[in-house]
Amino acid sequence: MLMTVGEVGKRIEDGENLHIAGPEALLRRLPTGNWIGGSTEYFMSRSGCRAADDVLSVLSFRDAEISIATYDEKNIHTVALDAFDNGFSIVIIPFDCAAHKVFAEKAIEFEKLLLKNIVGWISGVNLEKTGQTPVSVNGLTGDMSSDKAAVMHIGLPKNKSVNIGVVNIFLQDEKSPTLEFPESGFTVKKCLVDGKETIFADHIARHGISTTLPLVGNHSENGVNVSFKSVEDGVVSLYAPVLRGIKYKIARIVPGYVEELLKNARFDHVNPWFACNSILNFLYGKLNGQKIGTFVGPIAFGEIAYNLVNQTLVYVDVRDTEYAI
Repeated sequence: MLMTVGEVGKRIEDGENLHIAGPEALLRRLPTGNWIGGSTEYFMSRSGCRAADDVLSVLSFRDAEISIATYDEKNIHTVALDAFDNGFSIVIIPFDCAAHKVFAEKAIEFEKLLLKNIVGWISGVNLEKTGQTPVSVNGLTGDMSSDKAAVMHIGLPKNKSVNIGVVNIFLQDEKSPTLEFPESGFTVKKCLVDGKETIFADHIARHGISTTLPLVGNHSENGVNVSFKSVEDGVVSLYAPVLRGIKYKIARIVPGYVEELLKNARFDHVNPWFACNSILNFLYGKLNGQKIGTFVGPIAFGEIAYNLVNQTLVYVDVRDTEYAI
C-alpha cells in the first residue's frame, strides 16, 4: 500500500518487517529497523498505477522470520545460500551497478539459485528528472548504496508453500530471423542474423523494428525477455544482457498491449505477498491509472524471478500447503 513517511516510520519503530519502495529523498528520512528499500517513483497501487514523489510503497511481513543482508558484485553469488529452506528472498539491486551486471549475466550459475525462491527488482529513477541515482537500502544498518544489493530473506512455516509467477505477454515472432550475439552484455554492436554478421543497430533501422518489443531468448524452451534501452551512434543498449549461446528473436506484436497484460494478470486464486512490474509495461502499456488485478508494489527497471527478466510482472504467491496445487 502507499503510505507517507510518517506512517512508514511508525511501522518501522513498531518493529514490523517491511519492504519499501519510493523516492530516495523519502527513504533517507526513515529510521533504521527491519526493512529493505529501493528507489523508484512508479508504483502499482490499489487505486491504479501511478508516478509519485511524495509516498512510499510498503509491504509487511509481520509474522515471518527474516534476515537482512547486503551483497556486492563479489559475493552476490551467495545470495541463494543464505535463503531460508522454506520461504522466499527479495533482492533489490540498483540499476547499472556492478552487482546488477554480475547478477544479470551469471545468476543462472549461482549455487542453489533454482532451489530457492529468489525474486526482486532493479531500482531506478524518475525518467523525467535529472541528477538521480538508483539506490538500495539495508534498513537494518541504514546503509544506502548505489552499487550494492539489499536483500530480505523471508522464512515461512512448513505449512506454507511459495510459488513465483511471471506474467509475460511476449512470445517470439516466428517470422523474425534468429539473432545470436558473440559476447554477453548490456551493449551490442555486432550480432549474427541467421548466421550472418551484421551491425545490430543497422539491422533494427533497416527493418523498422520497434524497440518497444523485446528480444525473446529461448532459455531451456522458456522465453526470457531482453528489452531495448536505446539505440545511439551504432550501439544498442539493453535493460538486461543478451547472453552468448542463446538464440533470440524479436517478440511478436501484441494487439491490445494493456488488455493482454490485464487479462494475464487477473488471477483470482493468487495471494500475492510481493509483486513488481516493469517500467516499460507502465510506459508502453499506458498503465497510468490502471489497476493490475490484485497486485501492488514497485514499478521497476528490471524484474527478478530467479534471474533477471524484462517487461514482465513478477509475483510471489503464498498459500497453505493443504490447498497448494
